[in-house]
Amino acid sequence: MSINICICGGGGLGHVIAGVAAHKGFNVSILTRHPDQWNPSLLIEDCRGNTFSGSLACVTANPAEVIPHSDIVLLCLPGFAIEEELLHIQPFLQEKTCIGSVVSCTGFFFTAYRILGKTASLFGFQRAPFIARVQTYGQKALLLGYKKELQIATVNISKSDILLRTLQEMLDTPVRMLHHFLEASLTNSNPLLHPARLYSLFHTWSRGKAYHEIPGFYNSWDEESSELLIACDNEFQQILKALPVRIEPIPTLLEYYDSYDARSLTRKIRSIIAFKHIPAPMEKTEKGFLPDFKSRYFTEDFPFGLLIIKSIAEVLNICTPNIDKILLWGQDVLNKEYIHEGELKGKDLSKTGYINADLFYKLLKN
Repeated sequence: MSINICICGGGGLGHVIAGVAAHKGFNVSILTRHPDQWNPSLLIEDCRGNTFSGSLACVTANPAEVIPHSDIVLLCLPGFAIEEELLHIQPFLQEKTCIGSVVSCTGFFFTAYRILGKTASLFGFQRAPFIARVQTYGQKALLLGYKKELQIATVNISKSDILLRTLQEMLDTPVRMLHHFLEASLTNSNPLLHPARLYSLFHTWSRGKAYHEIPGFYNSWDEESSELLIACDNEFQQILKALPVRIEPIPTLLEYYDSYDARSLTRKIRSIIAFKHIPAPMEKTEKGFLPDFKSRYFTEDFPFGLLIIKSIAEVLNICTPNIDKILLWGQDVLNKEYIHEGELKGKDLSKTGYINADLFYKLLKN
């Protein structure tokens, strides 16, 4: 029996996962706001020199056309778009459908539980399956990096072994099941790494100041960035110790990057080939280059990344001075208010992935 997959979102991961799955023989549909810009088939080039294509079953902006018969719905969306998309597809979801997110650290499980209810069948990846970029929208994408292994967590999926095997075949990568949804929801990857680096790059910036060049986000990584990242990770590890999760699936950043201090971490991050040409998020102006506060490094990794970690720390009464320092700087440059009088009660909190104690403990007990 063929399996129907619906990919929601048209970014790099949406393109690559759709192309890979279609090439493997799955019936793949795309739910997008721009269906007229898509070809009937996708071309994917990977980092190993392989080129393959996959035909799409349907590309549409109408969820009624694809959601009701989908076995798996996979959201390939930034954190700020997940709530809107879940509300968009909710009326058409069937009881059999598994709803997942390509990353879970932007609050997917909590948002889905709040919108879809406690009986929804949910799954989420701990880290994105691929490093992916769109080359020509709706036509061609680049698979720039594979992962040795993927890890997922589930909530209310009784036959999770079948889902795991399906995803493994679909993505052509080993997939391992995590023991708890928090092991996928909490990661010290982008939600810590990106804001810490942005702070190190731009915390001395003042409005009107322009830069003469764009630094590499990773290949010019410095020890100041590493020291701050390690300090944030130490606070993150204190949060993990207070939760019903295993430490092994969420290693410290020093362990993950085979490093032992700020200097070795700096060398390691600078050496990652897949990250080599990624620039700092900046935009060109007449005066030079300015930080691009519309970049997802800012619009996602602060309100739907670092802030989620902070909100759980607050629920658990764990102090996070380094995370707080970065969040306070971030809300200042973004002209937002998340932290007010030392607590997460700012006026812009409703537009974030903030998790209050009631929602946190409800899902924890589910």
